[in-house]
Amino acid sequence: MRSGIPEQELVSSGHLACAGCGLILAQRYVMKVLGKNTIMTIPACCAIVVDGLFPYTSLDIPMLATAFETTAAVGTGIKCALEVQGRGDTTVLGWAGDGGTFDIGIQALSSAAERNADMIYICYDNEAYMNTGIQRSSATPYGSWTTTTPVKQPKDNPKKNMMEILAAHRIPYCATACVAYPEDLMAKVERARSIRGFKFLHFISPCPPGWKLPTELSIAKVRQAVESNVFPMYEIYGGRKYKITIMPEKTIPVKDYLAQQGRFAHLTKKMVDEIQANVDAEWKELLRKVEYSKDL
Repeated sequence: MRSGIPEQELVSSGHLACAGCGLILAQRYVMKVLGKNTIMTIPACCAIVVDGLFPYTSLDIPMLATAFETTAAVGTGIKCALEVQGRGDTTVLGWAGDGGTFDIGIQALSSAAERNADMIYICYDNEAYMNTGIQRSSATPYGSWTTTTPVKQPKDNPKKNMMEILAAHRIPYCATACVAYPEDLMAKVERARSIRGFKFLHFISPCPPGWKLPTELSIAKVRQAVESNVFPMYEIYGGRKYKITIMPEKTIPVKDYLAQQGRFAHLTKKMVDEIQANVDAEWKELLRKVEYSKDL
C-alpha cells in the first residue's frame, strides 16, 4: 500500500477507456476498497464499452450489463437474490453515468432509494452523453457546448442537483467525490459499504473528448472544480446532516476552472460572471446547511 491506497487491482489493463478518462481511474479506486466480494451492474453508457467487448472484461468481479434505465432496479433484484441465498454480505454496486442517472434512470433510482434497497449506487458524472456523441444531459452545466447545444445556442439552464434529490429521499448516505482526491474518495466508498440501506455517491468524472480538454490536464481540472466550489466535497447523512470533507485552502475563481475546456471557450464575461454568482450562492447555501445540521 502506498499513500493509503491498496495495491490490489481488480480493473485490468486492456480496457477501452480514452486517455485521461476519470471513469476508469475512479473504478480502480472503488474496487480497491470493495474487493472481489462485489457484483456490479452497468447500464448502456461509456462504462459498459470501457469494460470490454463480450466475452472479454477488464473487471475481475461478476458484472451484469443492463438496459439504460434499469441500474438501480437490477441492483435491487441482485441484492434480494443474494439475501435469499444467504449471501447478504456481498456488496451490490450500481455504476452509471449522468445520462443513466439524472435522466433515463431516475425513475428506478428514485424507487430503489424510496425502498432503501441495500446497495451502493455510483454516478460517474462526465456531464453529457459522451458514449453516443456528446449530447447534453440534465447534468450538463449552464453555458456548456455539446453537439445538441452548439456554440450559438449553448445550454441555457442549470445542472440538476442530484444530491438534493437523493437527500430528499432521506437515504442513509449521499456523498460527492473526485478522482483528484483518492483518499477522500475511497474513505467515502468504505463508509458507504459500512452502512446498510441505499447509498448514493456522485463522482465528477473528467472526459477529455467531451470537455475538449487536453488529456494531461484531466486530474488537475477536476481538482480545480473542487477548489473553485463548482463541485464541493461533502456528505449528507439521513438526508439532513451535511458535512464538508474537503475545504479548499484558497478558493480559486470559477474562470480558472472553465479555462482550457473547449466546451466553455465561447462564454462571454457576462456568462462567466453569472456562473460565478451561481456557484457562490450554492456554496453559501451548502455552508448554511452544514451549520444548521451540526446539532442534528
